[in-house]
Amino acid sequence: MAKFRSNHAKGDRGSSGMITKVGIFSLILGVLYMVFNKFSGSNTDETEFVIKEDVPDLETTETKEIYYLPTSTTGDIVTHRYYALSYSEEHELPEWVSYELTRERLHTKWVDRTNDFRADPKVKLRSATPQDYKRSGYDRGHLAPAADMAFSEDAMSESFYMSNMSPQVRGFNVGVWRELEELTRDWAKKFRHLYVVSGPILNKPFIDWIGENEVAVPHAFYKVLLDLSEPELKGIAWVIPNEVTEMPLTKYATTIDEVEDLTGINFFSELMDEKLEAELEGNFDNDLWKLNSKKYELRVEKWNKLR
Repeated sequence: MAKFRSNHAKGDRGSSGMITKVGIFSLILGVLYMVFNKFSGSNTDETEFVIKEDVPDLETTETKEIYYLPTSTTGDIVTHRYYALSYSEEHELPEWVSYELTRERLHTKWVDRTNDFRADPKVKLRSATPQDYKRSGYDRGHLAPAADMAFSEDAMSESFYMSNMSPQVRGFNVGVWRELEELTRDWAKKFRHLYVVSGPILNKPFIDWIGENEVAVPHAFYKVLLDLSEPELKGIAWVIPNEVTEMPLTKYATTIDEVEDLTGINFFSELMDEKLEAELEGNFDNDLWKLNSKKYELRVEKWNKLR
């Protein structure tokens, strides 16, 4: 039986342990099987990432709809083959980008980086353009990283839609954000598969607005990770200021609940049982997400200083 484990209840960074046995793991696995097939495009080459799916109810002979994307505060959900996003026209940014990261994909021979930045034709009105960032002083920061999409040429190319970008301070993009992206790939290799959601904080004052389309420059970004593999179910999140920092990532770790409070987004409400959702989203344990001291040293001594 799968178990949930955390040493950190919401608002509590203490060291006491907690193990809660979960009896609905088989149902979750059934849902996730559909989710991950859709993410990987394994059904057919033409299949795109979809918002909902009719799946068998494991306890009855009926079928029911399973929704597994985060909620959208804008109603503008864009689905590509290998990731989905919710776009905010007001800010010319995605409010979230969601995708699956698997060990198998990361062990696939990587394709070359394309750098084909371009507007996203699927955004209802108009997405930001590469020109908006020109001479702005900010990086076109990926939310679904190109390296996470390097398992296929199509996935790599999709990652360069401007709907997947947000203005990031250079030292943030190549520093602490890079460290977290690389660690996420390390954890995906270790835990087999992760559900990843990243985005900017849009309901706080912005650093700046850039380009003809007036793209907002967020003051902070979040990343949410969910691991539903046995034997331990776990989730964690980070909220990191859009600036150069020498602080370790543990200082920015938080619960998924806290990110939901900050953003107004409900990340996993339709993916799991309410009780399990409360346990996974209201707790985190840094010890279950081991950092890499060499990456941290590289960030402080080298990456932060890249210009």
